[in-house]
Amino acid sequence: MSDGSPLRKMLAGFDGRVSYALPMADGPLELAPYIGHSFTLRATGMLSCVSCGRRVKKLFAQGFCYPCLQSAPEAAECIIRPELCQAHLGGGRDPEWERDHHFTEHVVYLSYTGGIKVGVTRSTQIPVRWIDQGAVGALIIARVPYRQLAGLIEVDLKRLFTDRTNWRAMLKLVPTDHAALFEARDRARANLREDLQQYLLPDEQPLDIGYPVLAYPPKVASVSLEKMPVLSGKLLGAKGQYLIFEDGRVFNVRNHSGVHVLVDPVGTTA
Repeated sequence: MSDGSPLRKMLAGFDGRVSYALPMADGPLELAPYIGHSFTLRATGMLSCVSCGRRVKKLFAQGFCYPCLQSAPEAAECIIRPELCQAHLGGGRDPEWERDHHFTEHVVYLSYTGGIKVGVTRSTQIPVRWIDQGAVGALIIARVPYRQLAGLIEVDLKRLFTDRTNWRAMLKLVPTDHAALFEARDRARANLREDLQQYLLPDEQPLDIGYPVLAYPPKVASVSLEKMPVLSGKLLGAKGQYLIFEDGRVFNVRNHSGVHVLVDPVGTTA
């Protein structure tokens, strides 16, 4: 069997509606032609680190080998906890990487995935960050010059809002709720600690995001290639970083980063 291509998070285009592609070794595989048809992913048994590319027997934290988990800037704690970022002080695992990625403009946002969530990302990652989490609407509420400041705002607002996405709720037909976003922004304004209020933005408007999904199963169950090396069925669509199959199985592509697969889309030219 071929070694296949190592999975990475799905690429997303956006023109009011999201278009997805799987990054494969021979180029991106656009998913739109395959929605509504049989689609198969086959794990080859090969694993490789998303950072150094080394072939390994086990992966950690969305695709890192253990040495890279300990040393790569993409796996540093401040990725998950931006309030700990030291890029603005010249610190971090790789100061040059930190300068390019974290000592740069960031935004704090509220997104709607079936409930309100607060989050942080580089300004250049909008709307990709919102798409990755499956938001149907999102609103920037603050803009700051570096990551640690955005993290401080997020931490303070976690008194009011979760910073996690409920994936089961997200993988349903969720209507955009502008009223909920505006109400949440008002709560943030009223409750954010005083020394951080200078970064708040008063007049940003929400962005609505539509996803390529034919139908949403009434119940969903997450599956993994570790337990099910061949995943096959009618593909209903994609939302966030999930592929949605007709029988309610859903597959988180990003969580399988570094897992080598063969893709066998069937019946797409009929």
